[in-house]
Amino acid sequence: MLNIAYIGDGKSTNRYHVPFSRQVEGINIKTIQARSGHNEMWSRVPDAQYVQNREDIYEDPAIDLVVICTPPQSHYSLAKEALLNNKHVLVEKPFAETSEEARELFELAEKKGLFIQCYQNRRFDSDFLTVQKVIESGVLGELLEVEMHYDYFRPEVPEGSETFNKLSSFMYTHACHTVDQVLSYFGNPSTIHFDVRQLLGEGRMNDYFDLDFNYENQLKVSLKSSYFRLKSRPSFAIYGKKGAFIKETEDRQEEHLKLFYMPTNNDFGVDLPEHYGTLYYIDEDGKYHEEKVVSEVGDYSLIYEGVYESIVNGKEKIVKDEETIRQIEILEEGISEMKHKAKV
Repeated sequence: MLNIAYIGDGKSTNRYHVPFSRQVEGINIKTIQARSGHNEMWSRVPDAQYVQNREDIYEDPAIDLVVICTPPQSHYSLAKEALLNNKHVLVEKPFAETSEEARELFELAEKKGLFIQCYQNRRFDSDFLTVQKVIESGVLGELLEVEMHYDYFRPEVPEGSETFNKLSSFMYTHACHTVDQVLSYFGNPSTIHFDVRQLLGEGRMNDYFDLDFNYENQLKVSLKSSYFRLKSRPSFAIYGKKGAFIKETEDRQEEHLKLFYMPTNNDFGVDLPEHYGTLYYIDEDGKYHEEKVVSEVGDYSLIYEGVYESIVNGKEKIVKDEETIRQIEILEEGISEMKHKAKV
């Protein structure tokens, strides 16, 4: 049995973690730290102990893994604190503010013989898994270009922020998902072109990014996101020499979680036919095809299954240390490029 404790009792813990860790056989949620007492907005986790002090977690020898679900500015310090108290650690995104902090945490964990990993659950988004299935089918031919869009129409968010803060920037709060997806599947690019903006002006929130990842085989993977998209672009658009695949809609797990519709339901996160992507291709006989592709089923509990296997059975981490470090380097580079352009 892997006993885990959560630091934090807010949306992150109760919406994006607990429903999935509870799905994994062999994991037990033993303790949740809620500094002001249990947050009554969320249902209590059965049999879990709610404490106000982190020391109650560190002093409990039965707790194996500490999961950090607090605001980003506290991730590094809390992860380090948990490691120093001889606990394995799972950290929400962004893993740390700087790549230097990330390296320090991985080195400390290795020195103490402990596990630490970033919670990159978006690797198990339905749309991303479906795209992989289509690419690996080979029907598109040689892959040329991939476009990934993560759009919102929430102008009130950047308009309500008068100053720039790196950890609340679009790069750190949203590119942390898509950059990891690219690194996990396509690997580290040879070059990256950054277009990171503050649409409301210098000194305001970073509310837009457009990143081009260029690979040696001429493949380009573009990541684009904006807070000002009244009409969202397709979640994925994939182009090869023989065809294309367009997936209009995103993974539905978050949509269902916001409705308090949980993974205990068999149709949780499952695409309906109207959500299926469309595949266009020319076959070996030169005939044109246009067909729907049944979506893969996303499942964030797979991250917790991987954590369990790594800690209990010594298997390789799902999210490699070098991937997390490179991801944060890219986030840092994007913000640096934005600031440099603002001064020119």
